[in-house]
Amino acid sequence: MFEEPTLSSESHAGPRKRPPTLHHTPRAQGRAAIPNQVRGTSVPQGPPTPDGLDLFNRASKDAAEAALRACCASHRWALRIAAHRPYPDLESLLAAADEASYDLSAADLTEALAQEPSPGLHESAPQAAHMALGAAHALYESSFGHAFVICLDDFSPGERLDQVLSGIRLRMNNDWDEERSIAADELRRIARGRLAQLVANHPEPDISSAGHRVL
Repeated sequence: MFEEPTLSSESHAGPRKRPPTLHHTPRAQGRAAIPNQVRGTSVPQGPPTPDGLDLFNRASKDAAEAALRACCASHRWALRIAAHRPYPDLESLLAAADEASYDLSAADLTEALAQEPSPGLHESAPQAAHMALGAAHALYESSFGHAFVICLDDFSPGERLDQVLSGIRLRMNNDWDEERSIAADELRRIARGRLAQLVANHPEPDISSAGHRVL
């Protein structure tokens, strides 16, 4: 996603030293005398390969914002995090993401939720499971006007369907304002996980928000 900047290097070798003179010594026991010490030559090392965070810090403004909007679709959220680069470590980046998430306005949250895909099932899942999940999503979206948002990072793949179905049933009892607050915090946690994944998996991040999320 990010293009690695071209690195240039300059040689700063000091003044060239005259090679040492080898003095001939008499042969001993029919064997040629050899120098007491042979100096090895060091192989110059190339520049270290930048890691994902380094490349994120040095990416162009447009590239960084595009990557960030794949983590959370709020334009202002992405602008804010990109503008505060460089980040010294992942923890600082995630802290900035959390702070930007807490500061989302109502309009920012609406923008982000509008682009958030509903978590779905792999096509190989039983048809009954697809139908149950689809009906639950439709009921939720008709009540709140956006996809059901839940962070499933702490659950195994086998637990995720039950977590979504039970989460929808439970949260359907919330009023609109309460559910918006819960959805905003779940979105913050999802964005945090995606951002960590983006940095860890560069240059080919597996950003789940790029399409239909599979449980």
